[in-house]
Amino acid sequence: MGTWICSNCKEVNEDNRDQCWKCGTHADGAPPPRGYQAEDSRSWTQAPRLIDCPRCPGMQMEFIGRKRFHESTQTMPFLLGDIGELFGNREEFDLHACPSCGKVELFLSNRLR
Repeated sequence: MGTWICSNCKEVNEDNRDQCWKCGTHADGAPPPRGYQAEDSRSWTQAPRLIDCPRCPGMQMEFIGRKRFHESTQTMPFLLGDIGELFGNREEFDLHACPSCGKVELFLSNRLR
């Protein structure tokens, strides 16, 4: 299974999507439908965490977004083809970064709690 990069927001999308998961722009570059609401804005069930940076005393980390990770193997694509991708693990993490030192922390997304 491949990926494509959104021409609008430069986010990486899986080939099985016809529009960007983040901004709604179609794979061919067409704008999102009227009233499109990004998945990120639909998925919050509570406010992002307030986290102090473990390296910088008194500095609060900023929520910088959500990242999707997909892990699977293509060790025997000739046997399963794209069906093998169904068995791959997908996780979403909230990313928090320190504006001072750049340290990044990952947490399971609110959707999974």
